[in-house]
Amino acid sequence: MTEDAAPGGAAGRHIMVEQGAAQGTAQGAAEAFLAAPETHGGAAVRCFVTHAAKVFVAGDRAYKIKRAVRYPYLDFSTLERRREAIEKELQINRRTAPELYLDVRPLSRGEDGRLRLGREGEAKAGGAVVEWVLVMRAFDQAGLLDQLAESGGLTPVLLTELADVIRRFHDRAEPIGRAGVAPHRSARGGASGMRDTVVENDQDFTEHPDLFPPARTCGLTAASEDAIARHEALLEARWDRGLVRHCHGDLHLRNICLIDGRPTLFDAIEFNDAIACIDVLYDLAFLLMDLDERGLRPAANLVLNRYLRDGAELEALAALPLFLSVRAAIRAKVAAAAQAGQSDRTAKQRLAEEARDYFAAAEAYLAPPPPRLVAVGGLSGSGKSTLARAVAPDLGAAPGAVVLRSDVTRKALYGLADEAPLPQEAYRPEVSERVYGLLLQRARVVLRAGHAVVLDAVHAKPAERGATEALASDLCVPFTGLWLDAGLDTLVRRTTARHDDASDATPDVVRAQAERDVGAMTWQRLDAARPPEAVAEDARRSLDCAR
Repeated sequence: MTEDAAPGGAAGRHIMVEQGAAQGTAQGAAEAFLAAPETHGGAAVRCFVTHAAKVFVAGDRAYKIKRAVRYPYLDFSTLERRREAIEKELQINRRTAPELYLDVRPLSRGEDGRLRLGREGEAKAGGAVVEWVLVMRAFDQAGLLDQLAESGGLTPVLLTELADVIRRFHDRAEPIGRAGVAPHRSARGGASGMRDTVVENDQDFTEHPDLFPPARTCGLTAASEDAIARHEALLEARWDRGLVRHCHGDLHLRNICLIDGRPTLFDAIEFNDAIACIDVLYDLAFLLMDLDERGLRPAANLVLNRYLRDGAELEALAALPLFLSVRAAIRAKVAAAAQAGQSDRTAKQRLAEEARDYFAAAEAYLAPPPPRLVAVGGLSGSGKSTLARAVAPDLGAAPGAVVLRSDVTRKALYGLADEAPLPQEAYRPEVSERVYGLLLQRARVVLRAGHAVVLDAVHAKPAERGATEALASDLCVPFTGLWLDAGLDTLVRRTTARHDDASDATPDVVRAQAERDVGAMTWQRLDAARPPEAVAEDARRSLDCAR
């Protein structure tokens, strides 16, 4: 867990309250015991310290204890509070990482005065318990996704799997009603929850006027409150529909790792329900913002589009600029608080610049470009999907356009995964008409939510192209149609080589398409026989979003 998790006003005031001498001595003894190699059979021990915990790694195990601290947003000041927190951390994180979170054990002092770590499964113990220890499986730090982001290891395959992992987690997460499932719950759902966070952010910004000029702070707060007011009905409806859930709460790249090659969410918030019991899209927004601010908008766009695959969350995109802004604002004030307590001049300057950058991002997210509709057409094998994915991050509000692909929509109609083949009857004219209708229906929802759309479909019939253009006209949004041209040999070669893709097109399908008259073509034609990046650069110039 990192300081990034601090809620609203907490992150701006890192006031640590150490407890009395006796308790401090007891915890110090526990730390010395866990840091000693002899405790672990002679294995070398590495220690990691956060604002609220210490982790001791030896061999293939990690031992975590809560520090005896109290902040405005958490209280680990007593042994009993730390026991409750450590047991809750085990329970909550086993939802996503059961292979990492193994057990809670008592660290006790025997009659001989020596410390002893309880046996596995011994979560309750009599005698003089000194501390409660969370036992975890150690993992290679190179498998943290923030490390992979630095090394270029966030591949499309990994990001797709990550989006699926998060979506499954959100679908299973416990819905939080307005009154709370339990009396201690203080969910931050709906408009009121977002207002609380924005107000706390504002209060914390005022403590650092050198980093956050008062005029800009007032402007960001006003813009945030305006966004909440405009989307209040949407935010409240999502709470009523059960989309405020017990989420992760701190879902950024440093809290995701590869375990046995699979992306695994860990270190979820256990100490404050106001951080964890939130709208699922606000939970996802932390990851999207983290990717975006690292200069990885294409990765963020891929994750968002995969998460939205079934079309269920499209209306909620209207609130995404607000969610991204609030996430960036929280990171800004966390960086500000960290630099305030930093003695190293270089580190202090770096953190100050980070705080300013995140604040500027929070402002920018609330002033997104207007929506627009782009349609990519062409015969199977012409590279429509490759082009759609390439240009989507450059269009509209962060983290880019929603890509609506006919092949994916058709598979979803039949309840199949993207790569599963469809029967021939799934391509009957009436089914294709239904698919195009659904694409346009979803595009309308996304455009009304203020986000750009890229429609990825063959668009071989003039009526299909006309309906797409009519949608843009009806909503008064800019429209660009791109038609990809390539020779039959190229189309057949690409279709033959394609695998693990949503398209079921075969060389025979391509030959049949090529024999049909597509009618008068008013869309801009691009030579798609060239390398994909060359086609993408031409498309970006046409869309006035060249990199």
